[in-house]
Amino acid sequence: MAIGLLILRLVVGLTLAAHGAQKLFGWFGGYGLSATGGLLEQLGFVPGRRNALLAGLAELGGGLLLALGLATPVAAALIVAVMTVAAVSAHLKQGFFNHNQGYEYTLILAIAAVSLAFTGPGPLSLDARLGVHDAGSVWGLAALVLGVVAGAIRLARRQVPAAQKVN
Repeated sequence: MAIGLLILRLVVGLTLAAHGAQKLFGWFGGYGLSATGGLLEQLGFVPGRRNALLAGLAELGGGLLLALGLATPVAAALIVAVMTVAAVSAHLKQGFFNHNQGYEYTLILAIAAVSLAFTGPGPLSLDARLGVHDAGSVWGLAALVLGVVAGAIRLARRQVPAAQKVN
């Protein structure tokens, strides 16, 4: 079980951290803050550069925390929040499957992160090394609710472009 949780944390966490680095620094073929900000403004997130910074920090920070198994419920909440925003603002209208730019990928990342808040990061984690055992039903539910609420607040502040509004 320990190795399985470690593998899950590393793959999901480092994947999210890489996405954050794309937004923040333009690494791994990313666009960096300015270009990502422009894309986010097209989705209604104004000012775009600030929103790109916040999304990038949530992905990079949440991903690294998850990979390390440190403050796992906090990491999960950050990931759920940013994936909720991404799913609703950019992917939901495309349907489920990722090959159509659907929300499948964002859903999988969010659910994997929140699952780790429920189970805990395992014995091969910084949380375990520090004697922190913040896992279980209360922590998992708290991470899920906090992440969804934070994402919903961000979405509520979005200025949806007229071309994207549903009649």
